[in-house]
This record gives sequence, structure tokens and C-alpha cells, in this order.
Amino acid sequence: MASIGAPALIRKHDYSDIVAWYRHHVPRAAPPKYGRFEPIRIGPSWDWTEERGWNLPEHSLGWEMLGWTGYWLKDGTGQQWQWTMEQSRMLLWWWSLTPEGRVAHMTQTWQRLKGHGKDPLAAGGVALPSAFAPCIFDHWGPDDQPVGRENPNAWVQVLAVTEDQTKNTLGMVRRMLTDECMKYYGISMSAVTCQGMRQTRLIQGVTSNYLAIEGKQTDTIIRNETQNWNSSNHGHDLAGAADGNRTKIAQGRMLDICNAYRPNDGSVAQVEREGWEATLDRTDLDDDDDEEREQFAKVGHLYDSLEAPANAPLTAEAIPEVIEVVRGDSIWLDPETILTSALKKSTPPSESRRKWFNQIKSADDDWIEREKWDACKGDRFVADRERIAMFLDCSKSDDATALMGCRLSDGHVFTIGIWARPSRERPKPGDPVWLVDRDAVDHRVREAKDRWKIIAFWCDPSGARDDETGERYWDTYIEEWRLLFGTTLTVLPAVKTGPYAHPIIWDMRNPIHTQLFVAEAERFVTEVNEGKLTHDRNGLLRQHVIQAKRAPSKYGISLMKEHRESAKKIDAAVAAVGARLMYKQIIGKPSKGKYAPGRGRMLSRR
Repeated sequence: MASIGAPALIRKHDYSDIVAWYRHHVPRAAPPKYGRFEPIRIGPSWDWTEERGWNLPEHSLGWEMLGWTGYWLKDGTGQQWQWTMEQSRMLLWWWSLTPEGRVAHMTQTWQRLKGHGKDPLAAGGVALPSAFAPCIFDHWGPDDQPVGRENPNAWVQVLAVTEDQTKNTLGMVRRMLTDECMKYYGISMSAVTCQGMRQTRLIQGVTSNYLAIEGKQTDTIIRNETQNWNSSNHGHDLAGAADGNRTKIAQGRMLDICNAYRPNDGSVAQVEREGWEATLDRTDLDDDDDEEREQFAKVGHLYDSLEAPANAPLTAEAIPEVIEVVRGDSIWLDPETILTSALKKSTPPSESRRKWFNQIKSADDDWIEREKWDACKGDRFVADRERIAMFLDCSKSDDATALMGCRLSDGHVFTIGIWARPSRERPKPGDPVWLVDRDAVDHRVREAKDRWKIIAFWCDPSGARDDETGERYWDTYIEEWRLLFGTTLTVLPAVKTGPYAHPIIWDMRNPIHTQLFVAEAERFVTEVNEGKLTHDRNGLLRQHVIQAKRAPSKYGISLMKEHRESAKKIDAAVAAVGARLMYKQIIGKPSKGKYAPGRGRMLSRR
């Protein structure tokens, strides 16, 4: 019962000894030890340094939740439930708070290898506490630690695209509950529901019928196995409905649990991972432009994954050693048993890597392997007054507009600006057409001129027309840039001679330019594969690079979108190749082919 004088729904059960045990052991857990294969650690759960120790949140209701689950839940032998140290850290971050007592990360993703224990973690560490534990911040205690209260109308949804998946999670809920817990909270269960406190609290399993959940006001949503959510099973519709429901509740929360996705599936897991990656290291955004930065960021999203390194071989000798590091604290996963599954001739190597190494491997038709691109990370920023070449790939509405630079001292590729429809904005019938902000692009070009010494500036203009004037969309701005730069672009003008000579306009539809570009695109791939090219780690540039597909042509292998109407843009990758082409020309290494870039004819669009 509630203690006298305490806020409503703050129940006092004596599990302080359990909380104390976790508070003692979690910070002191042994640090990871790696042999030949050090895993890729994403997120805070495996973030450890010798100086700091484990990365733990400063404020979290998770300590209380660890105590509550130990008090009320049981394991398969009937003993008191105990989380591993890895699971404990994950739950501490799930229940973490800001200094103001708000939820620190309203959306999270846990990506782990098959069999890691994601279902028990979601069922016992998230669903049950969300429904019955003091999981909502109420006030700060005398030790400056948060004190929680119960949610009197808790509604938790466990979503999946198959009924078996929801039954699996709800079955885990059933097995973890002690008789004492069921009696105390008045819990009753069916195959896909768990209700308590006179049916005022609900954990509900829901499958692919997104129309059935749309408009509900759900406090906590668990999206299960999102690597299997795709268009064919209405996974994207279900994901959209769930996110809409969550946002109707103040501090509504959502957790995705998944394995590594298949790169060509277009699953919800893939969309979420790539969307999150695109927000990382946005070096092209102004530090003081919070509005611009917010439109790209998935605010508050925490992604946690433990993945095998790219160089981990899928061999009988290496597999057990790799499993030892990517399984984390899930010691129930037997490396020798996994070995027999991973090496089955009936299982494609890509599937074994996805399931057991938790690796996201590039598809066969990808232009550049993500692992190779990630290995080429260089400086995040380029110093002021450096000599650079600059390439602008223009668009109007559908594609992105990208302004990329290349440092002439070493060919380092960096991002100056990328403008694209925010990924969260899905156009609906009747919505106004999103247009690139030409003034923002113009402002960035002028900033670049003031900051660096621009030796050459090329622009591939869009063929689109201005809806009001009928003029080509970028003509006015390009003419202003020509006047702005004056005679400073004489080293490498885009078109040097002829009736269409111009210092900036470099139309890629010109066959001569196409041939030059394709040759440079091939060299670009080779240099990435050989580690001879560096880039600035910009997340959106990375997304465009790994979304590009191989495009065989009569000139060689270029790059393209997966299809004409694809929402997966590649324009920053195109601009990066263009900037490298300019770099090669300036340093005196002519592009492969018969023609130099400053010669030939210019196609008129009038």
C-alpha cells in the first residue's frame, strides 16, 4: 500500500537490498577483453574507458526498475530474476532521465544477434515495469535521485508482423510473473493480453493490422523484430501508426528490438538505422542553427548495437571467437552450436553474418561497401583558408541538393551543405511540394567563399523550371555566383571555350562530361577500396554513398539510385565524385579519357 504522506501511487516494497546489489556491481563489472576481433560498439551499453569506467546515466529510474523486477519476477527455475550486467546497463539507459526529470530518450533501438535475449529484456525490463512499476518520474529524493510513481492508466503495446512474435513476448511476460505479483496487481492474462489493477493497466499484443491501432493513445510501444517489417506485410504502415500513437502522449516511448537487417529488404529496421546514421556528424550544419539541425535529427533517439568487425572471417576457426565478443553477456549462446548453424551449406553466408555476427553487409549491387567507406574516415573539419575545389549538384524538389568540397593538399572530401526533404516528412495528396531553399544554398556558397580559398567551383544545374517565372530554377543564382567569384575561377573553368564557356556551369548531360564523370566514379571506388581517399564522416553523405547502386554504362561503371522514383537519394555521393574529379584536374592528373573537362560543348536548356 502507499506510504503515509507519499505521492499517490508511490508504493513502498522493500527491495532496497536488490537495488543496492545492482548499484554495487554494475559500475564494477569487468571491462571487456578482446582478442583478434574487437566488436563494433554502438551506443552506451558497451562504452567503457579506463579513465571513466562504464558509461552510465547520471539520472535514471532504472535502478528502481532493477529492484522492482528482482522483487516481483522469476526466472525459469523459479528463482529471483537477475539481469546480466549488459542488460542492466541497457535498462538504465532505457529509464534514463534528463536533469529536468523528463525521459532522456523517447525512442530507442536494441540490435543484437539472434538468441541474445531481447524478448525477455523487452518483456521484463520494459513492458511489465511500464504497466505496474513506479516508472514515471514524480520528484527528486533527498539523495538527488529520481523517485517514480506508477502510471494509473498504463497502456503498453507489443507490435509485430506475425502473431507468433507477439505471443512469444507475451508468453515471456507470463513466465516471468510470480504468483505474488499476479495476486498483488490483480493480473489476468490471455494469449495476447496482460491486464491488471481492475483492468486499468494493459499490455497488449498486436499484429500487422495497422488500422486497428491507428489513433490509440499508447504510453509505451515495443516494435518486435523490425528487420522483418516491410511493405509486403504492411510493416511500414504499422510502424507509422505506432509512431503517431506514441506522439499523442506526453513523453510517449517506443522501443525497437531487432537483428541486423537484410540490405535489400527496405525494412523498418533498415529505415530506422539509416535514418539514425544520417544524423551523425552533420558537419555541414551550422552549430548555432538549432532549427536546421532539428529538422534532420531523430531527436532523443538512442541506438545500441554490438556487431562483429568487418574483417571477421566466417570460418570454423574464427566463428567461436567472434561469437564470444558479439554475444556480450549472453553466455547461454554456445559458440560451438552456432558454428554448426553458421556453416550450413543451405545457409547463405550473408544470412549467417546477419544472424550470428549481427553484421549489416552491403548488397551485391551496392556502389561502395559500407565497411570500406567507414574505414576511410578522416578529418571532420577543413581549416580556414585551405585551397579547395567545390562541386554543387543541384535539384529542385525531389532529389537532394549537395555542395561538396575537396581539399587540394590531399584530396580529402568534405561536406559543405546538403539540402533534402526531411526524412520524417512523407508527402500526402494535397500537401505543398517541398522545394529546396535556394537562398540557403546561396548563403552557404557565400560562406564557403569567405572561409576557404576556392580555386574552382563547378555546378551541375537542374533542368527544372521555376513555377512562377518559367526560368531555369538555378539560372539567377548561378549568374550571381559568376559575378561574385569574378576572375578567381580561372584555374579550372567548367567550360573553357566555345559559345557556352562558363566558369561554373558543368552540365552532366553533356556526353563528354558524362564520360569524365564515369571514369572518376570508377577511380573513386578503387581509391575507397584501397584506403587512398578520406572523408569527413558526415552521416548524410554516408547515407547517400551506401544507397548508391552500380550503374553499368557504355563508359564504365557509374552510380545511380535504386530506381528513378526511389526516396533513397545519392546526390551527395555524386557531388563528392565531382569534387574529386576537379581535384584530379587541378593537381595535374588528367581524367581517364580523350577530353579534358574544360573543353567541349555545353548543352543549352533554353
